[in-house]
Amino acid sequence: MSNDTTLITGASGLIGQAVLARLLKEGRKAVGIDLRLKPGQLPVQIVDLGDIHQLHALAEREAVGSIIHCGAVSGPMVMVDNPYGIIQTNVVGTANMLELARLRRMRRLVFCSSTSAYGPTEPPASDSKGIPEKALLAPDSVYASTKVACEALLAGYRQQHGLDAVSVRLCWVYGPGRTTECVIRTMIESALSGKKALIPYGADFPRQFIYVDDAVEALLRARDASTCPQPVYTATGGSFLTIGEVRDLVVEIWPKAQIEVAPGADPHDSYQHRFDSTAIARDLGFEPRMTLEQGIKAYATWLSCH
Repeated sequence: MSNDTTLITGASGLIGQAVLARLLKEGRKAVGIDLRLKPGQLPVQIVDLGDIHQLHALAEREAVGSIIHCGAVSGPMVMVDNPYGIIQTNVVGTANMLELARLRRMRRLVFCSSTSAYGPTEPPASDSKGIPEKALLAPDSVYASTKVACEALLAGYRQQHGLDAVSVRLCWVYGPGRTTECVIRTMIESALSGKKALIPYGADFPRQFIYVDDAVEALLRARDASTCPQPVYTATGGSFLTIGEVRDLVVEIWPKAQIEVAPGADPHDSYQHRFDSTAIARDLGFEPRMTLEQGIKAYATWLSCH
């Protein structure tokens, strides 16, 4: 039996479930693991990222040859009162996946990182295309710090042990399946219900979004590429708007929507300038397929049925 199965961690989560669905739809061998089972989703196996023996048994049984590692505490707003738990899940769990890939000589490990790793950014040079991957990282949350730590571990395994490992920094992912806080979902639900909504921040606060299907595409491009010249890539949805401007776009789609966005920064997010995503386009051929307007409409269609 050839080792061509892709293991997806965090496969009950927003991105992991979508990666698993895409691979299975394409007829590719894939197995998902998580500690949670959600009704109505594709089945996943209950496996703890902290149980290295269970991980090795599963990799042997399923003939795993590559990993897309999405398993993690899923954002800076989650488990804020349990920083040690975030570290255990994100950093130790990632170390276990790296060891699994190293010892079993897997083809590649793709790590689902986050633009939270950048922290607050300085304005890019006027002649640049945005903040590059090599920019100084200044994480301002435990969650973001774990992403930086995991990227450093991947780089170390890549250099010292020759492990083919690559990190993909995703910006804010929205779309079908998201359960954590999402201003786009709040706006859509307000527009569809006819009820007023107040976003208490963001009229002048930029945020970069990527539709979930495009996030999946970026990860699979990293998994399937013959080589990944860089250890880290940034993937965005292409837009750079304030939350207030996103609100204006929603109102263009639903003119009767009653959505107010107050000024000020998101207290749980960093002020970040436009990211440069030319490297992932150049090396891996990734370009987002969904404009923000198309993604909002597609998300609205899904929400209206769920």
